[in-house]
Amino acid sequence: MAVEAGTKSPAAEVRERMNIVVIGHVDHGKSTLIGRLLADTGSLPQGRLALVQEQCRRNAKPFEYAFLLDALKDEQAQGITIDTARCFFKSRRRDYIIIDAPGHMEFLKNMISGAARAEAGLLVIDAKEGVQENSRRHGYLMSLLGIRQIAVCVNKMDLVNFDQRVFEAIRTEYAAFLEQVGIRPLGFLPISAREGDNLVARSDRMPWYQGPAVLEMVDSFAKEAAPTDKPLRLPVQDIYKFTEHGDERRIIAGRIETGTLEVGDEVVFYPSGKHATVTSIEEFNAPPRRRVEAGKSTGVTLSTQLYLRPGELMGKAGEAPPRVSSRLHVTLFWLGRQPMIKGKRYKMKLASLRAPVWLTEITSVLDATNLSTYANRRQIERHDVAECVLETFKPVACDLATGIPQTGRFVIIDNFEIAGGGIILRADEAANTLAQKHVEAREKAWERSAIVPAQRQAKYHQRGTLVVVAGPVGTGKIAFAKALEEHLFQGGRQVYYLGLSNSLLGFGADLKDQFEREEYLRRLGEVSHLFTDAGLILITTVSDLDDDELDVLDTLNRPSDLLIINVGESRFSRRQADLNLDAPINTPLAIERATALLAARHNLP
Repeated sequence: MAVEAGTKSPAAEVRERMNIVVIGHVDHGKSTLIGRLLADTGSLPQGRLALVQEQCRRNAKPFEYAFLLDALKDEQAQGITIDTARCFFKSRRRDYIIIDAPGHMEFLKNMISGAARAEAGLLVIDAKEGVQENSRRHGYLMSLLGIRQIAVCVNKMDLVNFDQRVFEAIRTEYAAFLEQVGIRPLGFLPISAREGDNLVARSDRMPWYQGPAVLEMVDSFAKEAAPTDKPLRLPVQDIYKFTEHGDERRIIAGRIETGTLEVGDEVVFYPSGKHATVTSIEEFNAPPRRRVEAGKSTGVTLSTQLYLRPGELMGKAGEAPPRVSSRLHVTLFWLGRQPMIKGKRYKMKLASLRAPVWLTEITSVLDATNLSTYANRRQIERHDVAECVLETFKPVACDLATGIPQTGRFVIIDNFEIAGGGIILRADEAANTLAQKHVEAREKAWERSAIVPAQRQAKYHQRGTLVVVAGPVGTGKIAFAKALEEHLFQGGRQVYYLGLSNSLLGFGADLKDQFEREEYLRRLGEVSHLFTDAGLILITTVSDLDDDELDVLDTLNRPSDLLIINVGESRFSRRQADLNLDAPINTPLAIERATALLAARHNLP
């Protein structure tokens, strides 16, 4: 039948797509299940099955359907899947992106990132081995990640002679466990992935089973609707500026996790609190759009050229805002080789944010294999599930996982590897920040000199002060700071200039990584306190300093004074600089004004 012009043929229509994860204990048959589904649904590239079968024949190796997934040579050599693999298969109803999440203990951490993107899951249990510790851990993790559409495949039924009693015993045991973690499976399916029983059609070798085959079960999973009914959440991934043709706009780029966005919307960025109106929605090599919604990666331009950093969270004015806090109550699943301990710096990845984080409290620890709870733990051991408190030096923007899971989940990095992951339960309004608590502890432990600050002030005729010269890159801050140091030194002041590239702080001059930048500022605050406590005037420069970073420096430098000189466009929205200078700097006039300000604040006679 001919298709009329201007209409789409059924083949040209966009098919529905769903992400599902397959998870289970090592050697319980996940990869075999996936490989068999690929083969039996005709989803393999032409000739792929014959090629793998021929390779096995040449190597005198029995063919396994799992080899269809094992693209990495070392995976085939070890006989275990070591990373999260993605592949595609299709049914009449939809296309599937299927995630093979590893079950081997050494590679559990990869499973978190695999399962976190899934809308539904298949849990695989070996009929002969039965429910294992990892089977329970995986069930708990599915619950933790909010995956509620789950079916349990009891595999290798051929090894137990397709015995219904074995299947029923596993179903009774595992269903009881899943009930305790808040999961009610959509079904238990007895299968033999290797033999193809109950995969794409019901097997006549298990006449006692009248439920769906695996393919029918996954087709029954409901596709998650795009969360357009929730408040807007767009984590800022990057900021682009194209100046080649005189275009001065800043394009804010990111992926919309929830909600919708239209030209003309008033938006707010968190935690900075900066406001603007969306003037355009941009796409690469495509015409501008008026509206975008959840699931779309996009760029926007704003009515006001705000200074923003990656990691900020865009919301819409008038909608429920995210939480802004430096103190997060979380449920955390720990997978690191070393225990998670208090006082150690870790990296938290939360949407597009990368920030230093510390474990400050452990409320309770849960054994995910038997759901027993322990109190008074001093650290979080491998495979523990803990309710605990994580704290950052600067406030971060997030949501509770119960409301908007897309911005309420996080992972923890330790020594450049994913070591844990979890969900945010509560975010405090941090009245007592980590920096404040650090200063309190420092003051208690400080072995004070017999020379009190008043004596140093009388001796040096000045008061210990941190002078921070802030502003955008390229405004002449360093040259001015050195000139001010020289002027004060020649006037008899005890003064020192600490440059950004000074190796004393362990960093180079280029601090683009936000994680390193926050640690640099923490160290700068500690070093500043040493200088100002000794009664010196310390001058330093920090490019693009924002309100929260200034709060950290101010807190760590206490009880000494802090003086802020801003050059050029200000990055502050909540705090005000003590002295604002235009760029380029009129150095003699700027030195005169800075010296007069120091004198007026009783720092100089």
